[in-house]
Amino acid sequence: MARIVVIGAGLGAMAAAARLAVAGHRVTVYERGATYGGAVGRFGRDGFAFDTGPGLLHLPAVYRDLFVKTGKEPLEECVALTQVDPASRHVFADGTRVDLPNASRAGTVAALDAALGAGAGERWGDFLVRAREAWDRTRRPLLEEPQPADPAPLAREPYPALKPGLLRRPATTLARIGTRELRDPRLAALLDAYAWTYGFDPATAPAAAAVLPYMEQTFGSWYVGGGLRALADAVYERCLKRRVEFVFDTPVEDVLEKDGRAVGVRLAGGDTVEADHVVSGAPVPALPPRSDGRPRHQVLGTSRVTVCLALRGPREPAAVHRTVVHADGDRPTVTVLRPDDPALRPDADHESVTVTATVRTSPERDAGAWEAFADGMVEAAGRAVPGLRERLLWRHVRTPEDVRRDTGAAEVPGPALAGADGLLLPAANRSPLPGLWFAGGWSHPGGGLAHAGMSGALVAGFIVEGADFRGSR
Repeated sequence: MARIVVIGAGLGAMAAAARLAVAGHRVTVYERGATYGGAVGRFGRDGFAFDTGPGLLHLPAVYRDLFVKTGKEPLEECVALTQVDPASRHVFADGTRVDLPNASRAGTVAALDAALGAGAGERWGDFLVRAREAWDRTRRPLLEEPQPADPAPLAREPYPALKPGLLRRPATTLARIGTRELRDPRLAALLDAYAWTYGFDPATAPAAAAVLPYMEQTFGSWYVGGGLRALADAVYERCLKRRVEFVFDTPVEDVLEKDGRAVGVRLAGGDTVEADHVVSGAPVPALPPRSDGRPRHQVLGTSRVTVCLALRGPREPAAVHRTVVHADGDRPTVTVLRPDDPALRPDADHESVTVTATVRTSPERDAGAWEAFADGMVEAAGRAVPGLRERLLWRHVRTPEDVRRDTGAAEVPGPALAGADGLLLPAANRSPLPGLWFAGGWSHPGGGLAHAGMSGALVAGFIVEGADFRGSR
């Protein structure tokens, strides 16, 4: 039985902790904050409740596997999972609207043809065929397996070029795919929105980011009853049942090293804790750069602004769970989440609405500037929520500085992507220092609930099975 210290209580770190405890190890989690969940937070006031991190779950199989491997109760006995249908409503700058069904390729093609004109759905469907090729090439090395010792093959672009004679030069960025292959500014905006949702700028994101809409539209979008915070609650409870110990309000200041190996941690205040392995779920600390001088961790430079809206009046029958209101002039692209969930509102005569936008982490803005930015977000959200201004009781704005306070970093990590010369590959789970491991959104396979959960599984696999571990099967 090994002594294992886990730094941070985010979803990826807790996923590793639960799996390691089941394997018979003694696991203690040290969390700098007062609660668990990391980016999967909750804000509550006056009977209203809001998820302050992700609002939907994709690839729930990752958490189904976690619960199967760590206890008798499957995931669906611990949380209520519901497929969101339609998966999303899109409101474009010209006023066009389209509802996209959940996990239905034929339904999506038909909806796009009906809303955007004949041929739009076919072009999107052809794009998804190419996106699937990129997914098939990268799914295992970028999601289910440890990052290879030589990641150079993953630096090459996996998205296929169109056939010679139609277009000889491959599209090198996601934005160029939208312009050259989709040939409709609304389809291009649809594609761009998927990139922004995961923190990528489509103007610089590689064509490999095409896997993001493919993943969502193929495997579906799911809502957790009570909000995504309920998933964090369930993982935390599973850890407690497996006798994982949690120590909150206790920052870890340093990883202790002896004879070229991690041997424990030093806590704030100077106390030290010995360990056979240290798993860091916190933002990856400074790592020595690669031989070419590039950083060993993904750098996106984006964060989130979240506006929590408390509304009087019930949710109208025609409302949908998720609406993406696309950028129009100075107004940003925003995602409006309206879960029909009694757990998030004081009564049936009120509604909780969450509006999010992706922003750059710099330059710094003062509180007044963020309030003005939130005004634009609320104005955009008014295109998705009838009578929003008249219904608004109060709002709460969360800025990148709030993200930094709660998670340790203002930036929100994205999932690993191939291409881009390897710049969008997160840090490997195995650190350069033996005995120190990285789990969670800041390490392979990257950010997002499913990817963070898979990161925990990979780290646990390394520690339990040793150097021969080759990934999920």
